[in-house]
Amino acid sequence: MLKIKNMMNIETISARYIKGVGPQRQSMLKRLNISTASDCFGHFPRRYEDRSNIKPIAQLSPDAFQTFTGNIIKSSIFSTKRGQTIFQLAISDETSTIYALWFNQPYLKKQFNKGDKVIMYGKVQKHNTLKVIHPEYEIIRDDDDEKNAHVHTGRIVPVYPLASGVNQRRLRSIIKACLDQYSSYIKEYIPVDIQARQHLLDFKSAIKNIHFPINERQKSEARRRLVFDEFILLQLALAYRRHKIKTQNTGIAHTVTDEFKNEFLKSLTFTLTKAQNKAIDEIQKDMASKKTMHRLLQGEVGSGKTAVSAYALALTAKNNHQGIIMVPTEILARQHYITLSKWLLPMGIEVVLLVNEMPKDEKNEAIELIKSGQAQVAIGTHSLIQESIKFKDLGLAIIDEQHKFGVEQRGAFKNKGCNPHILVMSATPIPRTLAMCLYGDMDISVIDELPQGPRQVETFLVLPEAKQSSYDFLKDEIKKGRQGYIVSPVIEKSEKLQIEGAEILYEKLKQEFKDFKLALMHGRLKPEEKQKTMQDFKKGKIDILICTTVIEVGIDVPNASVMLVENAERFGLSQLHQLRGRIGRGKCQSYCILVSEQKTDNAAARLEAMVRIDDGFKLAEEDMAIRGTGEVFGTRQHGMPVLSLADLQTDIEILEQARKEAFRLIEEDPNLNMSKHQSLKEKLIAKFKETFELGLTG
Repeated sequence: MLKIKNMMNIETISARYIKGVGPQRQSMLKRLNISTASDCFGHFPRRYEDRSNIKPIAQLSPDAFQTFTGNIIKSSIFSTKRGQTIFQLAISDETSTIYALWFNQPYLKKQFNKGDKVIMYGKVQKHNTLKVIHPEYEIIRDDDDEKNAHVHTGRIVPVYPLASGVNQRRLRSIIKACLDQYSSYIKEYIPVDIQARQHLLDFKSAIKNIHFPINERQKSEARRRLVFDEFILLQLALAYRRHKIKTQNTGIAHTVTDEFKNEFLKSLTFTLTKAQNKAIDEIQKDMASKKTMHRLLQGEVGSGKTAVSAYALALTAKNNHQGIIMVPTEILARQHYITLSKWLLPMGIEVVLLVNEMPKDEKNEAIELIKSGQAQVAIGTHSLIQESIKFKDLGLAIIDEQHKFGVEQRGAFKNKGCNPHILVMSATPIPRTLAMCLYGDMDISVIDELPQGPRQVETFLVLPEAKQSSYDFLKDEIKKGRQGYIVSPVIEKSEKLQIEGAEILYEKLKQEFKDFKLALMHGRLKPEEKQKTMQDFKKGKIDILICTTVIEVGIDVPNASVMLVENAERFGLSQLHQLRGRIGRGKCQSYCILVSEQKTDNAAARLEAMVRIDDGFKLAEEDMAIRGTGEVFGTRQHGMPVLSLADLQTDIEILEQARKEAFRLIEEDPNLNMSKHQSLKEKLIAKFKETFELGLTG
């Protein structure tokens, strides 16, 4: 018997074998992604209701949800004048009587007998007599252990996420049955030393108490243990990847000299900030090592990340290797090409551009220059990672605006060279906790100051009915010689969202701004059209650019002083901040006007934060507080696993402790080969093998 018990595996036990399930309810559970006993244990409550405070019937208060107990003294079924069937129980204790009613459920009569002791929870009403409609209930039999018998009432009760066709009571009963049947097979996997250091509840107790806690302390301890589990598995995967990169990937050691750095600084027309110099020092230290660099460079729009990346590209070129920079749009690629050529060509470094929409002859020439090694620096879009593109000696790969790419593209350059150094750049400030989860396998550099000092941008929030005054303000600015943007969240009209769209807006505003030069810019235009429009805008041939978020990344027009954002509630905070970064890039005072009805509290909070906060990193923290972890600039695109219980705002202390334990563990046992780590290793492989390309074996 012991042998059979040890063979039981909750990961493979089908949910159909849980008491009360069977084939029909098995398909119902699949809608909740519950296929096994383990899935059932992992379907955590979204909240709880404390139904443990049992009141005498005479002390029940009308219009409040309460718990009471008593004995059934009478049951009856009757019909109303409208044809409804009502099943009614009269329940009495030593103090008074209350009536429980169910509409159109006469079959319930079979479940109750006169004299049965029941415990109930529901909203109490008083119309001559005390009543409760459709209460949750338990029938207490003589042979029940009263404390353990309660599932729906008389305790802290779990309330679960549901799917169509699944009701709360049935799901709660199924999960309780699963715990009764299979909790003895729950296997601990966190090593004892970590449990002791972190004062963690054992795994079995945590699972039991997250579903059916006896009290608040047990619920809190269970949640802490399971949040720790979520974090340590994620951080172990990141720690393992980091260890693999640092120890198994022998990179290309670059020679760094003061002479070279001085030559680079002379090619610039400005002085680097302290933050830029610090980032350069960190990057060149990485590149001078034989260990492959794997670094994230964070900095707001205009903080000078391009200059820092130019230094890294120049360093790899001067060491006779090739460097590339991959960006999400052709417009940004072309702007980088112009900027980097201006800095690198005087140093004798050959720079080429490679994007899809190039004349065939030019593209073929660029591909050949890259292949031969004559092109020392290549700038382009995802074209650079196509299989047909070959490099002679790739030493450095830079990915700009990482959040615009999928997580798999971060590692796409492995096969393009001999473990090239990787630098990821992001102008989207990321809260520290989120960075620890998304980029925990990387070193991080932050440029937290702007070259020209704080931007002169004032932000205002206006209602749609005050939009005309905003248009008049924009006209006044243009008359002073400035330029402006009017941004729409969509290209075409959306009936569902009640948004006009950039195309209709453009046609309408031609009349409003008939004395000015307008142009339309959106993502569906041909690349050459977008390029020409932006060049004309930069040269001052266009006064107002009606556009979508296509201008969010990489367009630098110092003379633009006004940005008016239509339907601003349709944007996330990070996106609005990116858009706002397009103005205030010159010496003139600039203005960001957000037009919105703010139909929800969430939208109002976000837009108020935009008006109040200029700092992108503080704004990112605010964004996460308002919208929650999962929604912040689409973290799922980054490959971040969904967190079931953990919250990156409230659980930061647990995250930090889990991270310390994970990195300590990988340092002690990099491949988790010790016997005490085998269960943890199995869990890690099962959860993250594909996401993190773990090289561990079971």
